[in-house]
Amino acid sequence: MGVLENKSRARLFYKYLSKVYDQINPYIWNEEMRDDALELLGIQPDDRVLDVGCGTGFATEGLLRYSDDVHALDQSIHQMQKAFGKFGKNDEVRFYRGDAERLPFADNSFDVIWSSGSIEYWPNPVDALEEFRRVVKPGRRVLVVGPDYPESGLFQRVADAIMLFYDEHEAQRMFEEAGFVDIEHHIQQAYPGSPKAITTIARAPERDDADDEAAIEADT
Repeated sequence: MGVLENKSRARLFYKYLSKVYDQINPYIWNEEMRDDALELLGIQPDDRVLDVGCGTGFATEGLLRYSDDVHALDQSIHQMQKAFGKFGKNDEVRFYRGDAERLPFADNSFDVIWSSGSIEYWPNPVDALEEFRRVVKPGRRVLVVGPDYPESGLFQRVADAIMLFYDEHEAQRMFEEAGFVDIEHHIQQAYPGSPKAITTIARAPERDDADDEAAIEADT
């Protein structure tokens, strides 16, 4: 587990990173990448949308182009304060301070869940994805963006020491373990030579799908 896959260390890290986050972020995850990912989701104007790990509101801003019912959660108050300056504390967006692994929402609360630049800090990613499945409505989709695993052995060792990096195979495993279906992965990159992002879209099963899965497991 990387040094930043710890909630208290991640909060401390973002206390200082929040001061320059919006200046650094475009070199890794820029507007074009965000907008391409948003197009994949097919958000409707009346969808209730949750942004998990909203940070300074970079993705939140994009989500607001599609829906007026956007909710945003983060564990870092310093990051969220930057977002408050953009949208107001509870004007355009409803903000919550909370933990991806223990979402403070009822079952089936949202039509869409988005999370970018957050999974790499979760100590237990599958636990968080199971929470996503719990609070998203059956049949609806979630999108998660994280750092793609480097190809170089040296960079792999550095990546493993810092936080969670993962490839398509690991993403597939995590989403399947959390109970999602129709899982697809897209590799995105700001420019040649920059770090790659892995964007995964998956669907929460319909109730009939879940019943079929339970029946199959019971027969095996």
